Amino acid sequence: MAKKSVIHRNKKRERLVSRYAAKRAELKQILSNPETSEEEFYLAQSKLDKLPKNSSPVRLVRRCTLTGRPRATIRKFGLSRITFRELALQGKMPGIIKSSW
Repeated sequence: MAKKSVIHRNKKRERLVSRYAAKRAELKQILSNPETSEEEFYLAQSKLDKLPKNSSPVRLVRRCTLTGRPRATIRKFGLSRITFRELALQGKMPGIIKSSW
């Protein structure tokens, strides 16, 4: 189980990302537009720099929803490989069977 503080920190980042997503996308659109003047470009760049660093989606960590483990997370299920295997072997995940060849 991951530390509670780390899990809460990531949840706080998720809230910040959703809050600033529209503003960040608008500023990125200005920066990527080739017809933007230099003045507008630098103004948008400074505004983007003033946004909270944790509002960037790059800073989010995909964690296991049950244990909070940050590594080896299966995106489709939102679980770590260890939790996924435990639940699959217990038969708590419908449609998942153990393969052998």
